[in-house]
Amino acid sequence: MRIVELILGDDELTGIEAISVVENPAIEEDFIALKSEEIKLAEVDNDKRILMGALLVPNKPIYRRKGEEEYYIYFSKDTVEKASQLYLMNGNQSKATLEHQHTINGLTLVESWLVEDEVHDKSRKYGLNVPVGTWMGAVKVNNDEIWNNFVKTGKVKGFSIEGYFADKMERPQEPVNDFDEEEAEQKLSVIRAIIKDGEKDS
Repeated sequence: MRIVELILGDDELTGIEAISVVENPAIEEDFIALKSEEIKLAEVDNDKRILMGALLVPNKPIYRRKGEEEYYIYFSKDTVEKASQLYLMNGNQSKATLEHQHTINGLTLVESWLVEDEVHDKSRKYGLNVPVGTWMGAVKVNNDEIWNNFVKTGKVKGFSIEGYFADKMERPQEPVNDFDEEEAEQKLSVIRAIIKDGEKDS
């Protein structure tokens, strides 16, 4: 099966255009809804309405199917870092969608960082065990419908990016990096190990 690295070219100015809240994130890393500590004024538990989760995980094989063709895509650490920078540099932190279909207002990326430490990263404090190099984000939800009808009900469970990388999949004439047979076999062995581990856990 083909394994394709998706990249950001040096001449590309768009990068990631929006963050989507979805039920089944392709990177398989759910976000968590953060709540503030209990406020002792009127014994009220105020929601911060902040979602924290992985936006892009480096070197994680993501299954794709286009027509009859099945393949995996992945992003290198360098691409994840570049994508995280371009997203903010292009001022896209308030662009969001629901399930990649509906543009929604009131969602803003308020924190963005790359995981640099296996033990001491902020993600560990909230029980998110993501690899070094992962692009993490915290999104403020000032949208009652999204918060009440989708987040609190569990209809959305994670983040998914959209924009440049999705365009790459639709434009095969654009340059992508294919592996030779030996490299592909090495990557497939990693994928098989991931699948076996998943079967053991289920």
